[in-house]
Formats: sequence, structure tokens, C-alpha cells
Amino acid sequence: MTLRTDTPTWITNAWYVAAWDAEVDSTPLARTICGMPIMLYRKLDRSVVAMRDACPHRLLPLSMGIREGDSIRCKYHGLKLGPDGVAEEMPLKADKVNRSICAETFAVHERHRFVWIWVGDKALADPALIPDLWPCSDPAWAFDGGYYKVEADYRLMIDNLMDLTHETHVHSGSIGQPELMEAPIETVASGDAVEVRRWMPGVNPPPFWRGALRADGPVDRWQVCRFLPPSAVMIDVGVAPVGAGATIERHDQGVRGMVIDVMTPESETSHHYFWGMARNFDIDDAGFTARFRAQQGGVFAEDMVILEAQQRAITANPDLRLQAYRIDEGGTRARALIARAIRSAQLPGDA
Repeated sequence: MTLRTDTPTWITNAWYVAAWDAEVDSTPLARTICGMPIMLYRKLDRSVVAMRDACPHRLLPLSMGIREGDSIRCKYHGLKLGPDGVAEEMPLKADKVNRSICAETFAVHERHRFVWIWVGDKALADPALIPDLWPCSDPAWAFDGGYYKVEADYRLMIDNLMDLTHETHVHSGSIGQPELMEAPIETVASGDAVEVRRWMPGVNPPPFWRGALRADGPVDRWQVCRFLPPSAVMIDVGVAPVGAGATIERHDQGVRGMVIDVMTPESETSHHYFWGMARNFDIDDAGFTARFRAQQGGVFAEDMVILEAQQRAITANPDLRLQAYRIDEGGTRARALIARAIRSAQLPGDA
């Protein structure tokens, strides 16, 4: 693998989401992951191939190529590569196949509705290191989501998700409310994770949660944001009627969701944003799932507008630096965890 000569802003030996499971099919999908152009496709047995998206002959993207069985033929001169990246047929069919000609391949694994790719040393690609996004696979929960390409550093999205006070202003028409600016927050770092907790007792639910609860009246509301390296954030959210017995530690009495956010770096100033919501209520209502997904997509589109403008401002003001206040502690600690892992060139907890 060709390594970068500068220091990346992301952890190298780690699993990143390359795509939703439904995105990868027989037609090659091109996607740049951590600065590396990648081509993904499914073989006839539906397993996923991840290969560097450059023909070893003249570097035309292999994603433009022609599928032949489980193999790919370059669209320029016709070099044919197997799913292992090794040459199977030369441009001139009479030529002896040179099996030293090959394209780099990457370890992949499917879990939690996502296709994960390991961007570092393949020998270290242990599926046990995939972030535990358990609500995405739990049969007692319903899960769906979407994808946005965001022109901003992936760490800005982590900052955004670990500090939900922005909801008051950015998402005032859906999930935001003034109480978010008034409720105390607690930030806890433990091992490989960072957690930000906010408990809002006796508040009026915002429109989004009032509709989910299907009832009026004051509620207890919670938000627990958990950062999981290398770049995932799960946010435990919901409301319960006052008096139902919900606490910040135990809260299954009302309607509960788990916001799933996975940010995969594309470049230093862009990333792939895979978002979704798992929920433990009305899980058999497919129509509600579709409406829920559409509403959530609108909320995250509002974030995208803010973050892309922030990235443009960062680029336009190279003499200025981001400042961190108390509300930024969750994002600051997550960034520190990422930085430590980059310095040690390993995932946290593997030392």
C-alpha cells in the first residue's frame, strides 16, 4: 500500500464504513476512502470486493470497467483482473498472463447494514474491532437511514454531534428547544469512548418527539452522545411522560431512539456521512420508518449547510483557530482520542 508522507487527520488501522449494504451491487461503485480511491462491487455469491480504483496498466479507474463474472476488465486496453486483484488476461490475449500485475485489494466485512473497509495493514483487520452499533442489528429495533457527501472535515461533524446545544438554533423547527441551552451537561471519558449526557426533566416535547409519543404534556427528555473510534457517534435520545420513572441511566418507558452517525473521511476537507435512526417503538410500521427517515434526512441536511459553511470559513481564515468552550468538551475529548491513536498508529485500547 502506498502510504502518505504527511500526517493524516484520521486513524489508519481502523474499520470505516465504505457504503450502505444496498449501495454495493454488481455494478462497480467508486468511492474515495481516507484519501484512497476505492472500487467496490459484489461477486456472484454476493460477497463484496474492495479494490484500488486504478488499473495497474495506465491507471484508468477500474470502476469504469466491464464486469465479467467475478472479474473486472479495464475499459481502456482490456486488462482483466480477478476479484483478488491479480491479472487473469493481458490486453493482448496471446500474451502470457503476468500474475505479478495486480491491483491492491482491501479487507471488507458486512455488519449493521454497512459495508466496512479496513484502510491499513490487512493483517490487522480483525472484525471484532468494528464499532458496536448494536441497535442496527437488534431484532427488537427498527433501523434505516441515508447518506450525504459533506464538503467538510469529518471531525467537524463529530464536534457537531457531540455538542447538541446547536439544535436550539439549527433545528428549531424539529428537535430543537430552548431547554437544551439550560440543561446541565456531563462529559465522561472511559477507555475507548467519550460520552456526553444531558437530562431535561419536565419539559414540553419538541414537535418531532411529540409526534413520536403521540401525546401532549410535559416529558422527561434525554440525550446521551457516545463517540466510538475511529469515527462513529451513537446518540441515545427520547422522551418519556413525567412520572413514568425514566432516568438518565434507564429510560425505556417512553419513546427511545438511537441516532447512528458514521463519518468516513474522504479527504482532509470532505467526508462520507452515513446517518440513520434505530428505534424500539412502532418497529413494524414501515410507513413510519420511511417518514422518520425523511424527517431525519431533513434535520441532517440542516447540519450539512452549517458544516460546509464552517469549512469554507476555516479555509478562508488560516490565521484563526477553532475555540473550545465548556459545551465543546465532548468533541474536544473525541479529537484528543483520535490524535492519540494517530500518534500511536493503532486503535485505542490495543496498546
